[in-house]
Amino acid sequence: MIRIVDKRDCCGCSACVQRCPKHCITLQEDAEGFLYPYVDESSCIDCGLCEKVCPMLHSGEPRKPLVVYAARNRNEKVRLQSSSGGVFTALAETVIHEGGVVFGVCFDEKWEVVHTYADNCDELVKFRGSKYVQSKMGDCYQQVETFLKAGRKVLFSGTPCQIRGLKLFLRKEYENLLAVDVICHGVPSPGVWREYLKEEIARQRDRKNTVLPRPIHEKDVLVEGISFRDKTLGWKKYSFALALSTTKGSGEKFSFCSRMPLDENLFLRGFLADIYLRPSCYSCPVKCGKSGSDLTLGDFWGLQSVMPELDDDKGMTALLVNNTRGQKFVNKIGIDLWQTTYESVLKGNPSLESSVVMSKRRELFFTDSNVPFEKKIRKYTWLPLKQQIRQKAFGCFSAVLSDRQKAVIKKLLGR
Repeated sequence: MIRIVDKRDCCGCSACVQRCPKHCITLQEDAEGFLYPYVDESSCIDCGLCEKVCPMLHSGEPRKPLVVYAARNRNEKVRLQSSSGGVFTALAETVIHEGGVVFGVCFDEKWEVVHTYADNCDELVKFRGSKYVQSKMGDCYQQVETFLKAGRKVLFSGTPCQIRGLKLFLRKEYENLLAVDVICHGVPSPGVWREYLKEEIARQRDRKNTVLPRPIHEKDVLVEGISFRDKTLGWKKYSFALALSTTKGSGEKFSFCSRMPLDENLFLRGFLADIYLRPSCYSCPVKCGKSGSDLTLGDFWGLQSVMPELDDDKGMTALLVNNTRGQKFVNKIGIDLWQTTYESVLKGNPSLESSVVMSKRRELFFTDSNVPFEKKIRKYTWLPLKQQIRQKAFGCFSAVLSDRQKAVIKKLLGR
């Protein structure tokens, strides 16, 4: 029976919930906004299946990829709409053209992050772009199993722990499954995301009240779109973009968009400061290729040092091929590929092998109740002026410095 004593021991994949034959496990949200399984012991038959499908109890074997590529979609529009190089869309389109289905992450009608599937190419746009919030899995593992048993091809994408959860849930290998995970820094709290979004909408509404003929009420504002990785300022200096709309007194629709650079957006600031990641993310058991995925996708950070001739600041994917099934699939999709080394990707993506360190301010953030999100973030991500100046100066010149020059500067700055 699943019993969560230490919350670091649950990644929230929901494999236990979906595999339970008596349906006696439910997910409940805790005070931090994360979902955890709870067992109705009166209905439990102690079959042990929930424990057998738990990624935290059964991590895979570490492995290195067979081959590593810098990769990008040949469609410039798709690449600009994607977080990195648009490779996921190329993979997904191929699966759908072969009669398959694609599982990915999108926003629902409440702008919460959920897993779902698409079976036509027009729907793939909802999966593009990173969503820096832990997704709700629902019954997707069960749906995947149904499609696979029916003989349909399935592409399932998710975080490494979600991929590991799926593999354990299925209990056997399927040749018609392509499992794709992402290089994962950690997943932020859905509860914190809801809190931030509500406050941000209110801030944008109040700013527009000064230019519209009548006050805008909260219920009159609609969210039209959200992008965590808007490339208006470029791939390396991405922005958070929030598109909203309301109506003027005449009934005319009025749309406005807010774009905040990476270092200015409050939610991204807290995410990158590791303040509200899931507790299990600080000791992730499925790093180093343990998820069992066929392919791994991520941003090729540091591309300008490895292949400067390819760096057009529009986005490049680091594509890790983990087995022969993944390689066979890559061979038949029409994308641009340049072979590189695992070490060159690892250098810019240490999350491939290492979990982030839990912030000392994390507990303070969550226990500081009845304080607006903006005030808490400014309070718990504050840096001394000297350190702010160092980071700002380093950030201004990092894009044009070699790795050796960066190392020397970091040493001089005491970083």
